[in-house]
Amino acid sequence: MIPLMKDGGFVGHIPPSLLENHASMCKYKKWMEVKMCSVRFVVFVLLAISWFPASSCFVVTPSGRPIPTNRHIMVLKATKSSQQLGEFKPMNIEDAIVSTRNVQLVDLSSSDPIPFHTAWDMQKEFVQHHIDRLQVEFQNKIPETQFTSYDSYKQKDCVIMLQHTPVYTLGTASDSNYVKLNPQDLSSQGIDLVRIERGGEVTYHGPGQLTVYPILDLRGYNKDIHWYMRALEEAILLALQKAGVHGALREDDVTGVWVRNKKVAALGVKVKRWVTMHGLAVNVDQRSLQNFQGIVPCGLEGREVACINDFLDAPITVKEFAVYLKEALEIVFEINLIDNCTPL
Repeated sequence: MIPLMKDGGFVGHIPPSLLENHASMCKYKKWMEVKMCSVRFVVFVLLAISWFPASSCFVVTPSGRPIPTNRHIMVLKATKSSQQLGEFKPMNIEDAIVSTRNVQLVDLSSSDPIPFHTAWDMQKEFVQHHIDRLQVEFQNKIPETQFTSYDSYKQKDCVIMLQHTPVYTLGTASDSNYVKLNPQDLSSQGIDLVRIERGGEVTYHGPGQLTVYPILDLRGYNKDIHWYMRALEEAILLALQKAGVHGALREDDVTGVWVRNKKVAALGVKVKRWVTMHGLAVNVDQRSLQNFQGIVPCGLEGREVACINDFLDAPITVKEFAVYLKEALEIVFEINLIDNCTPL
């Protein structure tokens, strides 16, 4: 018990329960002071937002395009999602091991252009073979090797090279507004429109363009999707150098390969359980440019596309460039491409 004094005289004792209630009240008072400070801050922010004019506000999309909005939004920091993430670093695998890293090649680059759905079904079949091979992981077992032998190629890594019949492909989150043609125009011009499971915006595939679909288990390379994208770009850059095209480069914040500020190669992939599908496309001859005017390629408004032959004195064919790209893929991914597969 604590004595209670008044005017220098003893008047009684303070009950312990009253002291406990007093301490609780002090804690509650402090908590309320903190809450009131928070409320004042929120009110200040709301007043600040209401002061900003709606016409000056915008939202930046992942592609970097500012979109005006009639809502009152205070933009504290507008940032663009960079596509050009990660970097390519060689794996530096020993030569003795590289000699065993055989990957099957389905080279149809000199064949007649192939409908998109035909090649898409083929990709999905190869991916499913990989998924079947990897089922043993659920039993804590090591899967069979992903690299092929000359007499066995099922459930193995594969690279498909081909030309397509005219088609626009949209990624899973692509903006269909980037397709300028209506369904009637698409039909009259013989161009298919397909939404698929890759990333990226709309692009075009057709005759005169080399399209490459690597079906690879990244466990045997680098389990890093950004590394994989940069590795595909590296292979394209190396192939262009082999073909005699100078000045090819990457650009900050966008995927693909550019020459003199014009895009010559596009990329878009999907990865499932570290197995890749879809891939890259390189414009080789003038035919590859015929239908780009019907879209905003890759959602990059105001940017031009070009083909390899725009930068060469002596034009090359899709088949010739396929040889350069095959060699480049072997160097970058440290593999041997074995053309022992049955065509479609």
